[in-house]
Amino acid sequence: MRLFRLTKEKYAHDFSGKGAALFGNRWNSKGVEMIYTAESRALAMAEVAVHLSLGTLPNDYVMVELSISGNTKMGEISSAKLPERWKTNPPIHATQILGDAFISANEFGILKVPSAVVAGDSNYLINPHHPAGKKLKLVEISTFEFDKRLFK
Repeated sequence: MRLFRLTKEKYAHDFSGKGAALFGNRWNSKGVEMIYTAESRALAMAEVAVHLSLGTLPNDYVMVELSISGNTKMGEISSAKLPERWKTNPPIHATQILGDAFISANEFGILKVPSAVVAGDSNYLINPHHPAGKKLKLVEISTFEFDKRLFK
């Protein structure tokens, strides 16, 4: 399975989940380590772009392509099973509880979740403490430039 992360260059090799733990996000509470990935380069870009403006357009991002064994045990949360306001920003605590439970149960290495940004697409959360999370392989790191037309 191929997965993608758009991240600042200085974090391209960091697969600890500590960055997500610093602040918490949609699928994890502060203090819970998790690696956020997307099913495509486009989705990885969209997930980052929603937090940017033309005035803060970064020039230090890279696209990280990862692979993980296709037979890795994976959990899934469908949007039908989520609370009505699960897409709101800032994220609601209910989605964080679900992601935190995924990490603490340590049953799966990957959790497939719906994207709050692109309906019908999926993100993949990686548990860095699960044996499968430790098998995450770096395939490629490529420079990434945001198209300024996205921020007009």
